[in-house]
Amino acid sequence: MARVLVIDDDRSVRILVEKGLEKSGHHVFAAANEAEGLDGIREFKPDVLLLDLVLKEGSGLTVFQNVQKLDSRLPVIFITGEAGSETTIEAMQMGALDYIAKPLDITILSELVEQAARTRQLMNTPVALGVNPAGSGGDDAFLGRSPKMLEVFKIIGRVAKQKIPVLIRGESGTGKELVARAIYQHSDRFDRPFMEVNCAALPDTLLESELFGHEKGSFTGADQRRIGKFEQCDGGTIFLDEIGDMAPVVQAKVLRLLQEQRFERVGGNETIQTDVRIVTATNRQLEEMVEEGSFRSDLMYRLNGVTISLPPLRQRGADIKDLLQYFLSQAIQELGYPELQGLSEDALQALMEYEWPGNVRELRSVMRQAVINSTGTVIAESFLPPEVRGIQVEETDSRDGESDGRSINLAGFVSRRLKAGSTNLYAETLEIMERYLMAQVLQQTEGNQSQAAEVLGITRGKIRDRIAAFGINVNKTVSVDPE
Repeated sequence: MARVLVIDDDRSVRILVEKGLEKSGHHVFAAANEAEGLDGIREFKPDVLLLDLVLKEGSGLTVFQNVQKLDSRLPVIFITGEAGSETTIEAMQMGALDYIAKPLDITILSELVEQAARTRQLMNTPVALGVNPAGSGGDDAFLGRSPKMLEVFKIIGRVAKQKIPVLIRGESGTGKELVARAIYQHSDRFDRPFMEVNCAALPDTLLESELFGHEKGSFTGADQRRIGKFEQCDGGTIFLDEIGDMAPVVQAKVLRLLQEQRFERVGGNETIQTDVRIVTATNRQLEEMVEEGSFRSDLMYRLNGVTISLPPLRQRGADIKDLLQYFLSQAIQELGYPELQGLSEDALQALMEYEWPGNVRELRSVMRQAVINSTGTVIAESFLPPEVRGIQVEETDSRDGESDGRSINLAGFVSRRLKAGSTNLYAETLEIMERYLMAQVLQQTEGNQSQAAEVLGITRGKIRDRIAAFGINVNKTVSVDPE
């Protein structure tokens, strides 16, 4: 969970924020004025700052400027009495991540804090590039020694300090986000914001507003002006994931921004200048989409200043064994199974022969499942998911909500993690539950992702994202039984 600093001269607000966020597992430090707040940044080293826009001793904007001198990449959420005020808009233009209006809704505030903490993690967690899994420490490792991966590392080094757009291509789960972050972290813009937008996760109208902002009254529900990511990220880097899912109207506006470095908010006439580097990624064949008329050819050429093509895991040879060892060690440490010593020969052979349709993301998920499933000191082949063992699991009937053989032993998982002294149990449990839910719904819809999205009440883009995240093969069941 995140370390949160709140600077507000209203004691009742500080108490509300402390109690509300601590219930969600966050660590909160409260300050009543600027001096206490700046000391808190130096000593507490927060992941997120909540800052009152109007303080008795002066403007929160002045405090914000002083905060940026101490930590230019600290995500700041302003607390404001008027969401649509000019001061709020100015705060967003200065680089604030978001704002929340009084009276505070703790549920909404918790969501904003989690988003801000995610942004902080993306900017601050180093991406370790190289061939030595053991040397990556607490970094997000992007590992490989195969010739194709060494070529990827070389390209990252060549393009990082350039200003040209970068298009990252590769199947789901190959590590496109890690490449985008590595480019940012090795660039001259490292002290400026890095923001990520998944184009498949938002409806078309919301995506346009998310990127470009909107004016009050520009569409139903636009009850106040909103600053978009391109304006917030001035001087920084924005990563547009799943660019192939972008609607034509948004494509046209992104093309103009690439050409002229300017745009208008949705429903607005004011032309806004911005200096933002755009890194994009896709797992789709843009050339085929151009032929079909669903993607602009001029935008594809503009985005394609430099292309980095990530190889699928099945083409990376010896990298697979290195990655298995790395993610196995990580899972043993994070999940609290110190007694585990490694993989049996049969398990290793099955893992090496598997095709890995979900690539590195699936490999990580499989290692975590195998650790959770294990009961001894060695992970046997039987502890691996059935699809890795080449087994097609037949669906069995269940009556009156009884287990069908694929249910998860949540009580056993929680008990085991509590004994292991977990400090991230909420997120760990959600991961287990969500993987199980996705697998069950996709099996019910026989792999139809549109139907699954309707059942779950989420977008199809979100379905695709979670399938990749959990390494789910839509034609097979996924075992997530912790026992």
